[in-house]
Amino acid sequence: MSRIASVLLPMPLPEAFDYAEPEGMGLSVGDQVAAPLGPRLLRGVVVELREAAGGNRKLKAVDRRLDEPPLPPNTLQFVQWAARYAVDAPGQSLAIALRGARAPKAKPVRVVRLTGVQPARATPARTKVLEAAAGQTLSAADLARAAGVSSGVVKGLVDEGVLEVLEVAAEAACDAPDLSLPGSELNPSQAAAAGLLNEMVDEPGFNVALLDGVTGSGKTEVYLEAAAHALARDPDAQVLILLPEIALTQAVIARVTTRFGAQPGEWHSGVAPPARRRVWEAVAAGRCRIVVGARSALFLPFTRLQLIIVDEEHDGSFKQEEGFIYHARDLAVVRGKIEQASVILASATPSLETLRNAETGRYRWLRLSARHGTAQLPEIQLVDLRATPPESQRWLSPPLIAAMHETLAKGEQTLLFLNRRGYAPLVLCKACGERMTAPDTDSWLVEHRYSGRLVCHLTGFSMPKPERCPHCGAADSLVSIGPGVERVEEEARQLFPEARVAVFSSDTVFDAREAKRLVESMAEGEIDILVATQAAAKGHNFPKLTLVGVVDADLGLRGGDLRAAERTFQLLAQATGRAGRRDRPGKALLQTYAPEHAVMQALQAQDRDAFVAAEMEERELAKLPPFGRLAAVIASGPDAAQLEAFMREMAQAAPNAEGVEVYGPADAPLSLVRGRRRKRFLVRADRGVDLSAYMSAWRARVKPPAAIRVAIDVDPYSFL
Repeated sequence: MSRIASVLLPMPLPEAFDYAEPEGMGLSVGDQVAAPLGPRLLRGVVVELREAAGGNRKLKAVDRRLDEPPLPPNTLQFVQWAARYAVDAPGQSLAIALRGARAPKAKPVRVVRLTGVQPARATPARTKVLEAAAGQTLSAADLARAAGVSSGVVKGLVDEGVLEVLEVAAEAACDAPDLSLPGSELNPSQAAAAGLLNEMVDEPGFNVALLDGVTGSGKTEVYLEAAAHALARDPDAQVLILLPEIALTQAVIARVTTRFGAQPGEWHSGVAPPARRRVWEAVAAGRCRIVVGARSALFLPFTRLQLIIVDEEHDGSFKQEEGFIYHARDLAVVRGKIEQASVILASATPSLETLRNAETGRYRWLRLSARHGTAQLPEIQLVDLRATPPESQRWLSPPLIAAMHETLAKGEQTLLFLNRRGYAPLVLCKACGERMTAPDTDSWLVEHRYSGRLVCHLTGFSMPKPERCPHCGAADSLVSIGPGVERVEEEARQLFPEARVAVFSSDTVFDAREAKRLVESMAEGEIDILVATQAAAKGHNFPKLTLVGVVDADLGLRGGDLRAAERTFQLLAQATGRAGRRDRPGKALLQTYAPEHAVMQALQAQDRDAFVAAEMEERELAKLPPFGRLAAVIASGPDAAQLEAFMREMAQAAPNAEGVEVYGPADAPLSLVRGRRRKRFLVRADRGVDLSAYMSAWRARVKPPAAIRVAIDVDPYSFL
């Protein structure tokens, strides 16, 4: 009897589709297949096989099984679980899991090698090429470089038949790690933590540990020892290291390469599609044993994943806000449970959710309370801008400028931290008061002096800065309000004309290679003053950096985000922690208009525990995370009246459930984006409520009009 294959397609479809399995195809769950959908053949994955039990339903047949690695059972289970949790179509999470499989294959590489034929005419240049090519297979360009000759010399030898051209497959991803290499020398605290993590890795089944260490305490060295232990105890074991920023990826890859003598698989948006394809296939074949990557690396087809490490686990960049919405830290714990693997969450400023799990014993809690070696935590000072304000149209206060003079005089480095890109966050007309916004969007246009353009960081829209106000027509009336990193850089260059000044933000560092170059320049002392956003505020070691100046410490406290205080504390603790990480003492100055704020007081006293206790108490009273659950519904549409009517209908359809409160609908803070009006619901639930099931039931009760889009965000981190 023929079988029915349920095939999940990587599309926003609510379920898998049934197809007939052709006779003799011999499909298995996880196989990648080509299946017809309308007039097209689409890649899909078999998620279920069952015997056909008769009936009069005529099914289309699977066209063919693809010559591609199947998705392992645990990966398939994880993809489907993630979709249920996120209240989204399973095809959406499958699309992430198949991203590498759908990438183009790398083209064959053209190389040259000696044929044994002697050149008709010997010259010094040709002799160099023959010596460099002996026993090697290199590209023509690499051979010319190795011999120190022009490419024409190599081409001439090819034309004579002395060298032959071959096409070989692109280099395979991921060399085998050398587990005989020694690790870093650990201090007693690090060694104790590494020993406990090794014991956890040895235990059968799923475990989670929080590696909680102050900035500069050497958490990376500790978790790399746990990775080495996991790889050594099982020759097939695989390790995944998740990082929040591409800029951090390069530094960690360098440390992994040094520790294991082989470069790990690299997985993030900056990796070219053919290289991504090679990593995906190597992971699926079990050849790639260490992967370092961004949040989507969690969906790779690991065959024997034994250890997951989430570095900077508190970081908001682990939250995917568009498309398939998920938080990589939370899903990493779930993937660990499915794989029966160990999970290490590492941070100097853990999230309250993770700390709560550690306090209640759900996670093991390992603390590194001192910096590695002779380094000490920096002294933190609050600069009250009400008492010592900057000069007019300046942003650096007299105390910070004086500290910078002193630092430069000692030949040391300064980091000026401002988590705001561009030159100025707002451009307005001094004649009519018009604020420049992107078309059909509430978002302000940010001025960028480097490019001479006004840019919307929400939609990507940009335009040249106009000479006249588009609203009233007044000439030369547009003024820049507030500072971005470019404006702070301009001020630093004016104040310190002899200093070498650079900017580190996503506008000036476009890819992982450029980030690596800038980080290396800073580490080698080639930069005196680095003006940076959060891209440089975490995970980096700069030996000569002894002063951190936070230009606007109050920035993150504005707005109605329930995590505003927690995020501000985390970000500023990470930023100030860049100072004094070697044998030179460090200092951090925080410019603030609210030095009495609990966050500022905790930072100055370096008393994280007191801040966490107060924040936990407030959250518990309000039954907010980690003592409750949240979900958001965001609906958008081009017609305000139609959207309002749909939201009223949705409000009436909300299921009644004990322990669940629904707030809204209300206009989103960004109520207009790309011409679409936006409204939100916020749902609060007690910890014992299956919030995903509640949201799924609610969504099933309403059918939005074609023009209205509805997104559900379980455990939201953005409230815009």
